[in-house]
Amino acid sequence: MSRQAILALEDGTVFRGEAFGAEAVRTGEVVFNTAITGYQEVFTDPSYTGQIVVLTYPHIGNYGANSSDSEARRPYIEGLAVRDFNVTPSNWRAEMSADEFLRRDGIPVISGIDARALVRKLRTQGAMRGALSTAGHSAEELVEMARRTPPMAGLDLATRVTTAERYEWTEKLAPCSPSEHIGLQPAGEFRVVAYDFGIKHNILRCLASIGARVAVVPASTPAEDVLALKPHGVFLSNGPGDPEPLEGPVREIRKLLGRVPVFGICLGHQLLGLALGGRTFKLKFGHHGINHPVLHYRTNRVEITVQNHGFCVDPDSLNANEIELTHINLNDQTLEGLRHRSLPLFCVQYHPEAAAGPHDSRYLFEDFAALMKEFHQ
Repeated sequence: MSRQAILALEDGTVFRGEAFGAEAVRTGEVVFNTAITGYQEVFTDPSYTGQIVVLTYPHIGNYGANSSDSEARRPYIEGLAVRDFNVTPSNWRAEMSADEFLRRDGIPVISGIDARALVRKLRTQGAMRGALSTAGHSAEELVEMARRTPPMAGLDLATRVTTAERYEWTEKLAPCSPSEHIGLQPAGEFRVVAYDFGIKHNILRCLASIGARVAVVPASTPAEDVLALKPHGVFLSNGPGDPEPLEGPVREIRKLLGRVPVFGICLGHQLLGLALGGRTFKLKFGHHGINHPVLHYRTNRVEITVQNHGFCVDPDSLNANEIELTHINLNDQTLEGLRHRSLPLFCVQYHPEAAAGPHDSRYLFEDFAALMKEFHQ
C-alpha cells in the first residue's frame, strides 16, 4: 500500500503525491533543476543544503545509485519532488535504488506530482519556502512550517557543511574520452590549498589532475595558516547559502589577494567578488542545471555550463579599472566570471568540474595551473 506525501509552499499551494525515501518531514527553499541526468550528483552536492529540489526530467531513479557518483559523503538536499520515481533500477553500475540511497539518510521524496505546474509557479513567483512530509502531516501544518522556515537570504550555511579539520586529496579524474579538457599531470607539481565551503569531489579530482597536491581546509581557516603551508595557489570552493554573512572568510580571502594565485568557483566566486569590494544579490529562482549557455568574452565562444546557485555578484558594484568581466550568462545576462587586471586571481559562477555535465569549461583548471606556474617563475 502506497504512502501519501504532501509538499506545501509558503503561499498555501499544496501538492499531493506518493511517498518514497524516508518517513520524515523537512523544510527548505524549493528550487528546480533542469538536468536530464546526474541526479545522484544533485542529491550529494552540499550546495543544496537547505533546499528541496524539484527535478524537471520526469523519470528519476532509472539507473539507481552507486558508491562512485556521489559528490560528497552523503545527500545534502532537504527533500526531493519528481513526476515519476523509479524504485527498480536497471543499470550494471547500480548498487542500490535511488529510493534506498535517500531513505538511509532521512531524505523524503514526493512522486506523482505535476512537476511542470510546480516549476512554472517557481519561475513566475520565484523560489519559495516549502515543507515536505511523508510522515502524515496535514497540509495546514505544512503550510505553517513553510512560513516559519528562515529565508535563504541571510543564511550562513557554508560553515554548517565545511570540513571540521584539514585533509589531503590525491584522487584524480578517471581516464576519459578524447573530448576531456584536462591532460592528467604528474602529482606534486603544485601545492594547492582548497577552502571547503561545501566542496564537490570532482573539483578535487580536477585539481589533482593538473598536478596539484591538495590540502582541503575548513572555511574559517586564517590566511596566515594557509600561507604557512606555502601553497602555489588557493582555491575557493562552491557551497550553499548567502555569501554576505560570511564576513570572516571574506576578510581572510582579502588578505590572500596578490600574495598567491586564487581561483574561485560558485560561492567562491561570490566571496571573491565581496573581497574585491563588490556586492551580491539573490536571483529570482536561481540557476540549477547542466545546460546553461555562458559567453566567454575573451574567446567569443559559448560554453554550455553546469550551474547551482541562488546568488550572484553585481557587476556594477565592481571597480571596472581593476576588474575585467570575463563571462556572462546568455539566459539572463548575469555575471558568470571575472578576473583582476593586475593581481593573479580569477573566478567563475558556474561549475567547470561538471559532474554531471558537459566538459566545455574544464580548461579553467589548466588556466589555474598556468597562472600558478607564471606567478612562481
